[in-house]
Order: sequence, then structure tokens, then C-alpha cells
Amino acid sequence: MIGLLFIITTIGVGTFLFLNTERFGKQPSGERLLKIEQSPHYKNGSFQNLSNTPMLTEGVGYGKVLYEFLFSSKPKEPSINIPSIKTDLKAIKPNQNVLIWMGHSSYFMQLDGKKILVDPVFSGNASPLSFTTKAYNGTDIYTTDDIPEIDYLFLTHDHWDHMDYKTLKKLRPKIKNVITGLGNGAHLEYWGFSPEVILEGDWYDHFTFKNGFEIHITPARHFSGRGFTRAKTLWASFVIKAPTSTIYIGGDSGYDTHFKDIGAKFGAFDLVILENGQYDEKWKYIHMLPGEQLQAATDLNAKAILPVHSGKFTLGNHDWDEPLTNITEEKNENNIRILTPMIGENVNLKDSLQQFKPWWKPLKN
Repeated sequence: MIGLLFIITTIGVGTFLFLNTERFGKQPSGERLLKIEQSPHYKNGSFQNLSNTPMLTEGVGYGKVLYEFLFSSKPKEPSINIPSIKTDLKAIKPNQNVLIWMGHSSYFMQLDGKKILVDPVFSGNASPLSFTTKAYNGTDIYTTDDIPEIDYLFLTHDHWDHMDYKTLKKLRPKIKNVITGLGNGAHLEYWGFSPEVILEGDWYDHFTFKNGFEIHITPARHFSGRGFTRAKTLWASFVIKAPTSTIYIGGDSGYDTHFKDIGAKFGAFDLVILENGQYDEKWKYIHMLPGEQLQAATDLNAKAILPVHSGKFTLGNHDWDEPLTNITEEKNENNIRILTPMIGENVNLKDSLQQFKPWWKPLKN
């Protein structure tokens, strides 16, 4: 009996110490928490979605999800290296408007001379344990050394596959401004970022910069949390209004009315970047199901869509290539242009005729 108690105590203490390591960040406190408590989206000690958003679909229990994850779910992963083309980010000319997808939800953009980075994850995995949720072979072609000085770093929320502690610590000296939702600055300051570079906001707050750049923080339908505590920091999407284009950064989000509201408020989008992967009917409110991406793009009045949140990690129960197959083969009634670059491929944002190979198809076997 004493031995069992010792084991239980040791596990408990070890878990507590692990959850308090630097990688988990810090919860908002002090003046930051006081500001959060004034938000109309913060109620009963946590942020709330605009619509009722259960973590799991009605009738689904956590026991079923855990059993399927451990025993019955066998999503296929690529058996060979994912193909890529490594664009030299530091050699891009100032007058080029480009986008380079880096796998999952990480991507670099240069718009009207400004360098932008979104949710960079370059550490090789997307969890607090380095031996779990590992990147597919061939997908980790970029490191922090490849990244130039960044004008605007966007962090959509604090989940491990979007806010990577190791990557952000190394990138810190290169970042001029961080744009993120309320509360996330607590993590960043704990990791050494200066408060002066962190711009936090609530949904529909905005920041205006020189040279005609305007950035709006907009809603998403999701949740946040790096440990067992949820919804203490705000998850968000973003609208970038640059001199020559308007772009939507969707972050993680289930389908809801906010897409139509954002489309109505900000007009036609030249490009929308929407999650397209890690979905399941069992959590249909927090990630879009197949078919909902094109509907969201339609709601947003989008000319083109870049589907992300796939191609690098397995976080859902579907085969790794299913998201890209679905979105490129489903009915596209509004002829929205679908961008499907390889990791690292240079997407010319001024070229509406640029073509992309279905690079995932040769890897199906």
C-alpha cells in the first residue's frame, strides 16, 4: 500500500512540475487579466464563442474519442518524404507579393514590402512532448535561421500546433510586431518578448500602421489552452488590408455565421486562408468538415482560398491526404480559385493564372 501511494505521489508531483515548465507559458494576470475581464466575450472566467460551441458533438463522450484514438483509429500517414521546393525567403525582392506555405498552418507572406509570418512551428513536433505528434518526413525544411526580419507575426491562438515555444524563443530577435488575441501576450512576455512589440486585441479591434496597412482582429469558432485549462486566452482570425490586397487569416475555426459577417464588413477578399484538416464529425463545431471550407470562402466573398491545417501533422482521424483530395474534387459552384502549393513553393499573389500540381496524389500508395 505504501509503495502504491509513493508511485501515485511521484506521478502527481512529476505531472505538476512538468505542467509548470516554461513551455506551457503563463496565464494572464494583473492588468492584462483586468482588461480581459472587460471583454464582452469573456464570461464566467473564460472566453466564449459567438455561438454555443460544445467541444464534442452531441451524443459523443470523451471515453469514445479516447478509445478510438488509442485502439481503432488508424489514419494513413505518408510512407515517403513529402515533396517540397525551398524558396529562399531572404532573397525575395521587395516588390514581390508572395506566399510560402510551410506545412500545417505555418506560412510566410510578403505584401507590399512587409514581411509577415503566421503560426510558425519549426521544432519538428506539435505537442509538449517532443516524441509525439511529429512532423511528416520531408516537411520540416525551414528553420528559424531561414526567416528574415518579420514586420508582423500573427499568432491565432495558443495551441501547440500554432504557438510553438521553441520556434518563438529563437525567432524573438527578428520580430518587430506580434498581433494576437487578448491574453496571449502573457505567454510571450514569459518567453522573453518585450511588451512593446506585443499587440493584443479583442474581436473587431484593429491596428493601423504606416504605409497603408490596417489589421483587424476578427472572430473564430474554436478554443484555447496549452494544458488542462481552457479558454483563458482569445483565439482569433485576422483581416489584413494592405495597399494592394485584402487577405483573411482564418486560424482554426468551425463553420459559423462569423464568416458571412466578416465578408459583409470587409468586402471581397483577394485571398482567404482557411483550415482544411484535423476534422471529425465528433468535434464538428471546432473544426470545419469537408465542404464547409468552400462555403466559408463564399461567405467571405473570396476570390481564392489557400487550404491549410494539413500536410504536416496527424491530429485528426482522417488519412493525411484526404483534406486536399476533398477540397479539390468537390463541387466548386462559385469557381473560387484553390491554391495547393507544395511546402516551400513560391505562390505569386499577383498571378491569378499560376497553376499547382496535385503533389499529394503520387504519394497515396
